[in-house]
Amino acid sequence: MSDTPLDINAVSPAVKADIISESLPYIRKFHGKTVVIKYGGNAMVEERLQRSFARDVVLLKLIGLNPVVIHGGGPQIDSALKRLGKEGNFIQGMRVTDADTMEVVEWVLGGQVQQDIVMMINEAGGKAVGLTGKDGGLIQARKKLMPNKEQPESPLDIGFVGDISSIDPSVVKALQDDQFIPVISPIGYDPEEGDVYNINADVVAGKMAEVLQAEKLLMMTNTPGVLDKSGQLLRKLSAKTIDELFADGTISGGMLPKISSALEAARNGVNSVHVVDGRVAHCLLLEILTDKGVGTMITS
Repeated sequence: MSDTPLDINAVSPAVKADIISESLPYIRKFHGKTVVIKYGGNAMVEERLQRSFARDVVLLKLIGLNPVVIHGGGPQIDSALKRLGKEGNFIQGMRVTDADTMEVVEWVLGGQVQQDIVMMINEAGGKAVGLTGKDGGLIQARKKLMPNKEQPESPLDIGFVGDISSIDPSVVKALQDDQFIPVISPIGYDPEEGDVYNINADVVAGKMAEVLQAEKLLMMTNTPGVLDKSGQLLRKLSAKTIDELFADGTISGGMLPKISSALEAARNGVNSVHVVDGRVAHCLLLEILTDKGVGTMITS
């Protein structure tokens, strides 16, 4: 795959018109529908891809779709922790989060990263609003315990990492109705204990897509999609195939929560789930508005 961006000026007007015309049936089909986008990876740190993402999101809103952005921020959290002399530690793809780390996570995700994304979308002509799970009672959470293979009766406590208890989408729907683009940080809270939890952004995106009855869930990654053991792209995956890929270790590490959430969303009413290559400029438009997608589609 070439990283050289397309010179749009080299494309003839006739070809440009064909490209625009090809998008018409998709615009008609998805008008008024919600699209949940998990934003992360290279697309969050490379300026060219940041601009591409922001323009895609604004364009989708202007042609009548309702994009909802859930963002990650792993590299930014690692960088902030390193400045404080702390190292990131992961178990089964989940960040171990003590009280000090949670303070950094909340500051980085709900502050720095979120506001950068909001500003970027607004500069591209959109109207973005940042939320965390604490806003409007959006995401209620409980402590997550990880399975312990060596001692199944003693699950692993990884600190202030949460599972979603419930999502109240009222604030998201209100923003959508007023033509805003919600940008959500994956932070939840426990109203009974008063604790704040870091939640895997893929998990939040999947559950948010279910609750909003989204037409599509798009998860941006740093790979062409889901790859087999020889590195070949798997363009379409069923639940049965995914279970086999889990079992033989093809899907592991950070891909585990991503694909698990994608499959769960597909099983619970999201019409299509796509793992797309965030290193490709305008990957959202390519996936949603053209005949040829740029990743793996997951079906129930």
